Amino acid sequence: MRALTLAKTAGASAATAVIGGLATGPAVQSHWYETLRKPSFQPPRQAFPIVWPLLYADVAVVSAATIDELNDRGQVQDARKFAGLLALNLVLNGSWSWLFFNRRQLGPSAVLAGALAVSSADLTRRAVHVNGTSARALWPYPLWCTFATALSSRIWWLNR
Repeated sequence: MRALTLAKTAGASAATAVIGGLATGPAVQSHWYETLRKPSFQPPRQAFPIVWPLLYADVAVVSAATIDELNDRGQVQDARKFAGLLALNLVLNGSWSWLFFNRRQLGPSAVLAGALAVSSADLTRRAVHVNGTSARALWPYPLWCTFATALSSRIWWLNR
């Protein structure tokens, strides 16, 4: 994997994390999130700042390897398409935080979480198709996004 590609995917992932954090912080500090009814399967608050950075790093590394492999094969259009799908995925990811925490739109954020889960699964499928076994390291991302969809949906349901 080339350093420039990794720097780009890592930068995009880090920017997504920062954008999400800007939306999340004020809602958590205002205690709005604490007032919501949550399901029994809600992870402890401390899990999120551990899980998300690991997932963002995973996304950056696997995506960079996939883009580089496609370029090395001469499949430049496919590399650009993967990069575009990665960008879309990260926009969905960052948008969820703003919709849920900043706009407090629980129903629409549950739908957006579902779109993110589908996007994450597609990105992972494409990476595995290109890089085989090594890209399977990305599977925790769509699995977590699917869990987040269930969690968001249940929070919405409990607080309607």
